[in-house]
Amino acid sequence: MDSNITTELVASSPSPSTNSWKYHVFLSFRGEDTRYSFTDHLHSSLLSRGINTFRDDDQLERGQDISREVYQAIKESRISIILFSENYASSTRCLEELAKIIEFKNSQDQIVIPVYYKVDPANVKKQMGAIGEAFAHHENKFKENLEMVERWRAALTDAANLPGMNFNNYDRESKFIHEVTGMILQKLNRAYLAYGTNYPVEIDSRIREMNDLLGVGVADVRMVGICGTGGMGKTTLAKAVYNSVAHKFEGSCFLGKVREKSQLRGLVKLQKTLLHDILRVKISSLTNADLGVDIIRRRLGHKRVLLIIDDVDQLKQLEYLAGSSDWFGVGSRIIITTRDQHLLHAHGVEFTYQVKELESDEALELFSSNAFPTSRLPDDYQELARRFVGYAQGNPLALTATGSLLYRKSIAEWHSILERYERAPASNIHEILKITKKELDHHIKRPKENVLITNVEDHAG
Repeated sequence: MDSNITTELVASSPSPSTNSWKYHVFLSFRGEDTRYSFTDHLHSSLLSRGINTFRDDDQLERGQDISREVYQAIKESRISIILFSENYASSTRCLEELAKIIEFKNSQDQIVIPVYYKVDPANVKKQMGAIGEAFAHHENKFKENLEMVERWRAALTDAANLPGMNFNNYDRESKFIHEVTGMILQKLNRAYLAYGTNYPVEIDSRIREMNDLLGVGVADVRMVGICGTGGMGKTTLAKAVYNSVAHKFEGSCFLGKVREKSQLRGLVKLQKTLLHDILRVKISSLTNADLGVDIIRRRLGHKRVLLIIDDVDQLKQLEYLAGSSDWFGVGSRIIITTRDQHLLHAHGVEFTYQVKELESDEALELFSSNAFPTSRLPDDYQELARRFVGYAQGNPLALTATGSLLYRKSIAEWHSILERYERAPASNIHEILKITKKELDHHIKRPKENVLITNVEDHAG
């Protein structure tokens, strides 16, 4: 799954207090528009990634004044997200928050990110539509204090001219929230691995289950395996877990595609990457794998680290990258993804998360989200869709690739492709993936299909 993903690794983020920030993020939003929907989902996503976020939960509109608590939260936040929705500008309280946010942006270099939720950024920038109507109302209501209204206008103009993110550019809310969360992590200079959101659905529940196995904070060194067949989302889960806990360690490293890279460049290159990512220095003296073992043990033996070793297929790879728990400091966690559970047992890994096939409802949801622009399954495609889902056998990669292959195709084309699937050996997911790859090779219409071709090729053998 790594081939499509741009991985951006930067130094771990300091806690908010290190730079006198009490909060990482302040959320400014219109409660009646998004409190129990988008804002709630975004807030949960940020918290799950360890991002300390302030959200004013007072549901009462208390005039244009904001409370001292909210004022302090804005002042003490590293980043402010302004969630522009249809009725944002109708709230004088939201506008007062906005004015304070811009004030602190200018006075103490705070980061401000406008997020447009179901509104046209051009209307916000030009103060047209609902935004324009709201300001006309304010000017009529506050005739004796037009200076205040102009201050709000100026703040909104300032915010609308900043780089932002537009919900209208995404086909799913979950994908948009994922991208916003990733941007925040990068703005915080937090180690972050982009992993896409195509699969699996409901990944947050899997992250929680993995975190229970990891037991971060317990005073031991723990190796945890993630095991499953090809295309089940092992790498995706490992990256999501990395994003949720990496900030709790003194150093972190994600070694991706170990099976492939150990063949092409050898274990020495992987050892160098491991040491560089955690220590932030180059180890030029590392010239052979045995020496690398010694350096890893000496340099990391007292350091609390998070290490993910992805796509392992030989015991030798583990022996040279994480040979024993005593290579790492107390509190360290090593996550290993592999298709071979026997390999985990041979290495003495005590904790294993078995990635299971998606349930039928989850599988249909994932397939539909890739097969149709709106993720909604049209009635006349219901029976065909369920037959394709059956062939995918709950495999997230197969569901994603098949859905993408069928995107915007007619029912006749669906029947034609289904006939090819029906000729495949029964219950052979690899044959299904091979057929899907062959079809994708001839029907590339979206950039992400280039990604899927590579992913399917990796898992179809």
